[in-house]
Amino acid sequence: MCESKTATVHDCGMIALDRHHSRRKGDLSVVESGATVPFEVRRVYYLYDVPGGESRGGHAHRSLWQLIVAAAGSFTVTLDDGHLKRSFTLNRPYQGLLVRPGIWRTITDFSSGAVCLVLASAPYDEQEYIRNYNDFKLYRSQIENE
Repeated sequence: MCESKTATVHDCGMIALDRHHSRRKGDLSVVESGATVPFEVRRVYYLYDVPGGESRGGHAHRSLWQLIVAAAGSFTVTLDDGHLKRSFTLNRPYQGLLVRPGIWRTITDFSSGAVCLVLASAPYDEQEYIRNYNDFKLYRSQIENE
């Protein structure tokens, strides 16, 4: 599933989801474990009713992969590898942002009615999170020097 190299923000990016269109019945997008995303989907959750001006995320994961999709509305995801930052505006339900392990992420600029859908490679594990940015920088320097 994942290589041993340390991920950078350039290793993360938008991917097109399988999209089926019917004029009469609407659109359908599909995500398949191991095909659409390079990981087995083990957890799905979504953020909604985020008050204006609030942000979510503000953490990194040690080994967790994620696919982030704007199921409705729009928001901005900023990725940070400790050296570079890269921002993505998500506003199409047939595209997803693939986020590799070891990348700090912050989600901001939620539109009214936005729904942020997240597919993750593992169930929730508090030990998996790095919630302090200084701890994240230390973690990154340690794995970059291995």
